[in-house]
Amino acid sequence: MSSASSSAGPSRSPSPAANGNTDTSDEPQKTFADLGVNEDLCSACEALGFKFPTDIQVAAIPPAMTGRDIIGIAQTGSGKTAAFSLPILQTLYDDPQPFYALMLAPTRELADQIAKQVQALGANIGGVRVALLVGGMDMMHQSLALAKRPHIIVATPGRLMDHLENTKGFSLKALKYLVLDEADRLLDLDFGPIIDKLLKVIPKERNTFLFSATLSTKVEKLQRASLSKPVQVKVASKYSTVSTLMQYYVFFPEIQKDPYLFYLVNELVSSSMIIFTGTVDRAQRLSIMLNRLGFAAIPLHGQMSQSARLGSLNKFKSGGRKILVATDVASRGLDIPSVDLVINYDIPSNSKDYVHRVGRTARAGRSGKSITLTTQYDVVMLKGIEAAIGRQLPAYDVDKEAVAILSDRVSEAARAAKLEMREQGTGGAGGKRGRDKGHRGGYDDRDRDDDVVQGGMPMRKKSKRGGRGGRR
Repeated sequence: MSSASSSAGPSRSPSPAANGNTDTSDEPQKTFADLGVNEDLCSACEALGFKFPTDIQVAAIPPAMTGRDIIGIAQTGSGKTAAFSLPILQTLYDDPQPFYALMLAPTRELADQIAKQVQALGANIGGVRVALLVGGMDMMHQSLALAKRPHIIVATPGRLMDHLENTKGFSLKALKYLVLDEADRLLDLDFGPIIDKLLKVIPKERNTFLFSATLSTKVEKLQRASLSKPVQVKVASKYSTVSTLMQYYVFFPEIQKDPYLFYLVNELVSSSMIIFTGTVDRAQRLSIMLNRLGFAAIPLHGQMSQSARLGSLNKFKSGGRKILVATDVASRGLDIPSVDLVINYDIPSNSKDYVHRVGRTARAGRSGKSITLTTQYDVVMLKGIEAAIGRQLPAYDVDKEAVAILSDRVSEAARAAKLEMREQGTGGAGGKRGRDKGHRGGYDDRDRDDDVVQGGMPMRKKSKRGGRGGRR
């Protein structure tokens, strides 16, 4: 459809320096007004600190405003959220109607962040109503929000499908815009069947925006199935990291992994950092171990309740804790401006996930640092990452004698952490798993987290009644 008017808007990254390496040529810096953003939206951008549009916004907003479908490829932190939100808000301003746009995200945390930014960007255009539909939250409360006929719905796929099938009177037959953020991850997490089902119940005459930091063959296949003559806007190579990010690796024997982690945390204690692990079990264990070693670390993973996850995230964002130990549930799209350092405790299994992890730092033009712990078993994967991002990582300087001195202390804390986990029955495949209650549908089971898929956490079989309470 082509109901777009000649206006557009800003981004979640407040500075054009966030663009990093782009395919765009050097031109005089544009303003949001230059892109046709109306005065009210420009004021909202200014209030959020968005002084100038980023490259992805400059590239995507004009064709989006003319009613074209968009495939937007840009590195994380480059302003994708506002790039797809502002054209929608502009046209909604001209023609307000309920259930106008649907924005899908792969994780609860990213969906929550998108909803908050859309609400903030639309604050000056007459009270934009935004509903957030994610697993782990009460469905009845969400049903009441849908009864108020919101303009924009931000959702994870499983919970959205539950509402479409179980919430009386809710449909998307009048939908004008569909947005798939982190589209490749949506498809990687087996949301394809849900998205296919969704495409059958929404109007064919609509605008569709696909945005991601990486472009996969699955996204290209979805493009052919759901988009009409799309414009591809690209301001990054397939696997790119920003130029303000300093990237390193540390090589050591597998058995010394915990002491090396403790050494790095101790040396860089003044930094706000995210430590990424490959499994829920390790995220929980390392957070306990670091606390026993005197560092106030908090975990974030998909086996925590939704309220606990948001609590950890908000505490880290506010500076209440400086160390977040997380699975890949925290690697996608989350905008935490104050992250100085990313440590890959477990090397990611593919280059795409590496780009998203290290993209949590060096955002919005700031500098940042990443260190990937590499054992004798990880060399091939490290070389693959280097080939994909087009640069060779230098070794980070480590005092090996200092690591050796710390080993006994770390081993004792690691043993205590394992014992505490066994006693509490937390983490791992053998412990208790946080479940959200009050769920009546079965699709939330697919709204699981990256750590369940990538980290090897076994999925429990769904009962015929379907109710585990939504992971996303």
